[in-house]
Amino acid sequence: MEETMKKFVELNHFLEDGMMAYPGLPRPRIGAFLDHKSSRSHYEDRAEFYLGKVEMVCNLGTYIDSPFHRYADGADLNQIPLERVAGIPGIVLDGVVSSNRSITIIEADYSELNGRAGLVRTGWDKRWGTESYWEPGPFLSEKSTDLLIRSKAIFVGVDFWNVDDVSNPSRPVHTRLLASDILIVEHLCNLSLLPRIGFRFYAVPPRIVRGASFPVRAFAEVEEAEKGLFQQPLKM
Repeated sequence: MEETMKKFVELNHFLEDGMMAYPGLPRPRIGAFLDHKSSRSHYEDRAEFYLGKVEMVCNLGTYIDSPFHRYADGADLNQIPLERVAGIPGIVLDGVVSSNRSITIIEADYSELNGRAGLVRTGWDKRWGTESYWEPGPFLSEKSTDLLIRSKAIFVGVDFWNVDDVSNPSRPVHTRLLASDILIVEHLCNLSLLPRIGFRFYAVPPRIVRGASFPVRAFAEVEEAEKGLFQQPLKM
């Protein structure tokens, strides 16, 4: 007899003081507003607490883009319902990177993507923490973008740093996906640890009024069969 157990897989990069940021944007400052020692006077030396302080741009680490990121009248982070960012059936999409860095999604059809979060895996995340991560990277081709929109995917995540070719200022992929109400998460990692299907995807941001983008703790919930549990004893 088989029982199932849930496993959680981290799909996000952690945030830390001074970490690398999107080229041209400032690095974050993450530290204390009050540290343990300096806080003691506020509690008559009977307790101590750490009060943190974060100064950063919102496009940092693994982050979500709302339609408001691209469109002034689009839905902001506060207006995205939980069912759009939590517990979404997911599918891992392997992409073939061409000589011009554009990605063509393989082994996927419309029925598989309908209502799912399509997570595009290239392995680019292995460069994280090095200067090579920010080299001109892969991006979604027009054909791949067509597939995601026509199949009615509800979320697109990538393990590289931009769904668009950053040399193209019109940003056609962001423009088309967000116009189609398809949310985007960039800078995912660990997609190699996921099955192709059979998991649920989470990327929940804070409810920020007029929030365009914000870091998320993206993760997957995978159900695994656990063999040998609650087996009936053998009859001798």
